[in-house]
Formats: sequence, structure tokens, C-alpha cells
Amino acid sequence: MTPHRPLVPAAALALLASAAQAGAQLPVSSRDAAGNVVIRATRITTPIEVDGKLDDGVYRQVEALTDFIQSEPQTGAPSSERTEAWVLFDDDNLYLACRCWDRHPERMVLNEMRRDSPNLRNNDNFAVALDTFHDRRNAFLFSITPLGAFFDALALDERTYNSDWNTIWKNAVGRFDGGWIAEIAIPFKSLRYPAGRDQTWGINIRRTIRAKNEGTYIVPMRPDWGPGAIFRMSAAATITGIEVPPAGKNLEIKPYAISRLTTDTVSTPKVSNQLEKDAGLDVKYGITKGLTADFTYNTDFAQVEEDEAQVNLTRFNLVFPEKREFFLEGAGAFTFGTPAVTTGGPPPPPGANPAQFSGDAPALFYSRRIGLNGSRAVPIVAGARLSGKAGAWNIGALNIESDDLGLTGTLPGALQTNFNVLRVRRDIFRRSTIGGMFTNRSLSASGSGSNQAWGLDTSLAFSQNMYLSAFVAQTKTTGRSGRDYSYRTQFSYAADRYGLIVDRIEAQPNFNPELGFMRRMDFREHIVSGRFSPRPAKNKRVRKYFYEGGLTDVADTSGVHQSRATTGSYRVELQNSDVLSVTYSKNYEFLQVPFPVANDVRIPVGGYDFSSLLAAYNPGQQRVISGSGSLEIGSFYNGNKITAAFRGRASLTPRLALEPNISLNWIDLPQKTFTNTVIGTRTLYSMTPRMFITALVQYASSTLNLSANVRFRWEYMPGSELFVVYTEGRDTSIPNVAALQNRGLVVKINKLLRL
Repeated sequence: MTPHRPLVPAAALALLASAAQAGAQLPVSSRDAAGNVVIRATRITTPIEVDGKLDDGVYRQVEALTDFIQSEPQTGAPSSERTEAWVLFDDDNLYLACRCWDRHPERMVLNEMRRDSPNLRNNDNFAVALDTFHDRRNAFLFSITPLGAFFDALALDERTYNSDWNTIWKNAVGRFDGGWIAEIAIPFKSLRYPAGRDQTWGINIRRTIRAKNEGTYIVPMRPDWGPGAIFRMSAAATITGIEVPPAGKNLEIKPYAISRLTTDTVSTPKVSNQLEKDAGLDVKYGITKGLTADFTYNTDFAQVEEDEAQVNLTRFNLVFPEKREFFLEGAGAFTFGTPAVTTGGPPPPPGANPAQFSGDAPALFYSRRIGLNGSRAVPIVAGARLSGKAGAWNIGALNIESDDLGLTGTLPGALQTNFNVLRVRRDIFRRSTIGGMFTNRSLSASGSGSNQAWGLDTSLAFSQNMYLSAFVAQTKTTGRSGRDYSYRTQFSYAADRYGLIVDRIEAQPNFNPELGFMRRMDFREHIVSGRFSPRPAKNKRVRKYFYEGGLTDVADTSGVHQSRATTGSYRVELQNSDVLSVTYSKNYEFLQVPFPVANDVRIPVGGYDFSSLLAAYNPGQQRVISGSGSLEIGSFYNGNKITAAFRGRASLTPRLALEPNISLNWIDLPQKTFTNTVIGTRTLYSMTPRMFITALVQYASSTLNLSANVRFRWEYMPGSELFVVYTEGRDTSIPNVAALQNRGLVVKINKLLRL
């Protein structure tokens, strides 16, 4: 087990100090016997030209960092390819550069060019994580690929991260005979850090060589941490010698203008080619180097891509990910309860909403409750948000006012409502936290009275892989009183070879967080799951085996049994990153009311035992076709079901890709035999990392809707964007007719003014 590293490794610092006392030129790094690394940033007097060439004289004068160590596949061995890195700074910028040697550059995996694409982590890349508060918990991430595609994100408490955080930074890439080069310039005003000129930060540097499925770091990283090892700041290096400039105004103003042309044949009255124009404003102000205030007026989200259609054959509501920039950017400050964890399986995809991966646990705050009512957008008048860090405290505060929304045909309206969220969390011990949250809706979702929720939570880290998490929460809703608490306690252990989760969740009948999300109401749930995952020695094909099993048992708080799921799975991860798996599930569901599994099909009240066998194959990202394909066969309530699904990516060129999402369900019940199908494809074409077009076309048999969403995005200057969005929806319920329901064309432009 990797020991916790002290804030500034004393032995490593002593090496730097002795060199200074001897009058020698200071080395750029030192490593003590325990593996602790201290890196010294080098001040330069002439700004670097960021062009991907490494032809500035400083690269010949300053020693490069070269001691990169494999996390996988040969843990602890030197990197299989030479990697050189530099950490430099001047009065305005922090510079990070690399020269990545590769004996077979033709094998590099390069199939994506879009900024912030979740696929970039599966390309060859160079990444740097900066723990600017040196709290050994949180970090800024900057990553770039040999194609120049780049990615930035925030890591929170080493366990979750927000890939939708964006800031201003400059980068360039280039090639040389032996590999590729990257240069990065990050303005100090794009970062947050404590007050004071002289800074000591944490830093981790990673190179990914995807053709070998190899991750290599400047410090030793455990293989069981996977791609998330870059965020393990408690095991990262220390960087000293950084001198930051005096605080500036830290003010960003981003006005926008928008024009839209709308047709809606299902509204009352109908709208045909209605032309509208509007404008709004977003402001960001750095109150301190750690706390940022955001203000928005007349907020518009017309540039946001449509939600992807999903098959829902359960009796529970689906959770859709947040896609609106205002809510995404500070999302990490508003997480509550136990972070989504597994016993060590694949992590959730970047950008995914954590609520999708936390099972039945209630969420006190789910941002899609604001500004959305079903499928309709509710106008947002104005809003303000405060987020960031003040000493050991992490703070998030939100106030938003939404406007009235009138009825449109059969679609519901909404009344003007004020939403408030306050979240505080304090760092305790080495890697633990304790905190609280309060949420308020001035008008309850029922249309009368109000709704509030509050709670306390903690996450206690006993080691790098062992956590105990808990929360208690209560709600208050007009017209509902008593039995309005929710509790959770979870123990998790996720090491490389073994994993274990023990979890208990309870939500009483009147627990009702209307600004959050609940999959179940009135339940008491117990979960136990375990994993054994050995790594075979000297196996050229298999990297790791996974044997996993789990039991979930759910009853309501009066003791009536609701659900039970027993699962067992076997997975094989190959050296080339392909994964094969087989999962057997045995389920029990008790229906207290009939369950409408389709428009004209209801499952009667009663208890049902059913089981299924699922086989899946996940080809690695280096392949032309990657993703996940599966086939599931088994019983389903009082009948049978077969599901064939594929969700993946076909990389035709580095610029052009198709991302199909297909789910075919054949259901045979005594009441009826029917199919439930979702077919969708996203087509992506990137002109440059900052300019691309996407087209999402999808069909859902459950609603008989055919929809298209085409988005052009151009970041014409860093932080300033132009969007052109076309949407269309059609009703295919009448054979041979696809009747137009709605159509829209939106042009939106914004401009970032940084003071």
C-alpha cells in the first residue's frame, strides 16, 4: 500500500537545500528512498512561444524530467518510451511541455479532435494535474493529445471529477522524427490558489501510450487506481519555487446575443416560422483566489444538445445528465452524500451525472429540477452562484429565479419559483470531510406551499482504498409531516486484488427532496458486493480477471418486501484493453400497483421472480469500432425478454466518427408480444479542436418520435463561441407519414471579456 506522503517530503527537500548551500545549480527534481518527489519550477524571463516546436533556448538550458514510472502494465518499471517534461513559469503563465518519444508513432491511437471529448482519455495523451491549494485532495487537470485535442477538468476529493469545467489556456503540438511534442501555457489568472507570492503546490504528470495500454507517471501510481490515478493528489509530487503575480481584478464578462426561428404545430396556438431575438449576460468574479462568484441574467441554453433517448423497462424514473454550462461548471461544489463508488470496475464516463451511478440513494440536489419541466425549458430570469475554497472549507451557494411558463397543449406549465442551495464541506484529518447542505423551493412542485431539505454528511478515509461514508437528511413539504428522514451508511474497500461494499439506505415515506432526485420512495435497502481480481503472471493476453458478486435487498419501511437482486459476473480484461464479461442476475419484484411496461400493456399486481444472462464485449478505443455490445436473454416478470444492444464509436478518420446507440428489446408477455426499440446515431466532424459539428438523429418506438439535433460550435477566440443549432421532431404514429411537430433554428454568439 502506498503510504500517505507528507505535505512537503523532508528528505527530498533536504537534497535541494544541500545543493543550494554548495553553490551548485539546483536540480529540477529530487526523489527520496520512499519515492517522494519534489519538482522545482524554473522561472524564465522571456515568454515561451507556444508553437509545439521546443526551439526556445530554455529547453536546452533547463534539465528535463525523465524518470517516468509505469502504473500499468508493468507496475513500477520505467516507462517503455522515453518521456521528457518541463515545468516553467514567468510573470503571467505556468508552462508545461513534453517531448514524447515513440519507436512506433504509426501505432498511436488518434481518433478524436474535439475539445473536452470524453474519448480523449482513450487516445495517446499528456496530462498534468495541479493541486494549487496543496490540500492533497483536489486538482485542476490539463490534457492534450498529439492531434492537439485538449481537455480540462476539476478533481474533487480524489474520487469524483467535473469534466465540464473550462478555463482559458493556450496549447500547441508538433511532431519530430522520434515522436511528438506538446506545449501548454496556463495563465495564473485561470487558476485558483492561496494568497501569497511564493507557492508550494502538488503536481502529477502522466503520459498515456494507448497502443500498449500503458499509463506512466512522474511518481509511482497504483494500478488499481486506473485512469483516475492522475487525481490521486495524496500520492502526487510536490512542486516548489512558483512565484505568482499580484492579484488582479479576476473579472470575466460574457454577453450573448441570440436569434431563433421556431415552428411548433402542437402548441396552442400553433407557431409557424416565428422569429425572435434576445440577449443576456454572464459574469464571473474572483472574490478571492479561492472563491468565485458567478452571475447570470436572462439565461439561455439553446445551444445544449438534446437528451439521448433511453429504453426504460423498469418502474422507476430515468436520470438524464446535466448538459447546461452554468450548472455544470460548479457542479462539484454541490455534491452531497456518498460519492458513486464500485468495487473496482470501470468508472463512470467523463461528464456523467453521479446520480446515474448511485442506485437508489436520494440526491438532495439535482440541477435539472431548475429550468426544466418535463421536456420543456422554463425561462430563467437570473441567478447567482458562489463556489470555491476558503481555507479548509469548500463552499457552494446558489440562488436562481425561474419565470412563469404557460400551458402548451397537453404539456404542463410552471409558476415563477425561487431556488436556493447552500453547501459547505470541511476537510478533516488527511483525506476526510464533513459537511452539510440546505435546499429550498419557494413554490413546491405541487404548485402550493414550499419545500426544503437539509442534511449532514461525512466521508472518512482510513487508507487510499478504504472509506466509510454516511449522511442523514430531512425534508419539509407543505401538507406532509412526520417520517421525513433519510439515512445512509456505506463502507467501501477497493484495492487492486479485492473489493468490498456494504451499504444501507433508508428513506421514510414523507422524505421528499423536490430539488433533488429519488428513484424510490419509502424504502429500506441493504447492499453487499464483493470482488476478487487477480493479475496473472507473465500472461501476454490477459491483464486481469474479475470475479464479482452482489446482493441487493429492498423493503418499504413498514417491512413489505419490494425487490431483491442477486448477481454474479466474470470479466476478463485483455492487455489490449478489450473486456469480455458474462453476468447472471436473479431478481424478485413485488408490484403493489399495476406496472405499465408499455402504452397498452400492464403487469398485474403481485410478486415476480425472473432471471437473465448477459454477455458483453467491449472492444478497446484503439480499434476502428469501439464501445460495448451485449446480448441479454432471460425471463421478465411473467414472460420473457431478449435484448441486443450496442453503444459505441466508429472512428472513420481522426476528424469523422459515428457514435451509434442501439437497443432492441423483444418482450413476450401473456398480455402481449411487443418490441421496444431505441435507435440513434451521433455523427461528429471536427474541423479543428475548437470547431466541430455534431448531428444526433434518434427514434424511440415507445413514443414513435423521430428527432434530429444538429449543432455547430466554434470557439473563435478562447472562451468566446458561436453556435448554430437546428432541431426537428416528427410523429411517426401514422403509417407512411412523419408529421412535423416542431422545428427550430438558433444562432447564438457570445464574447468573453477578461479584465
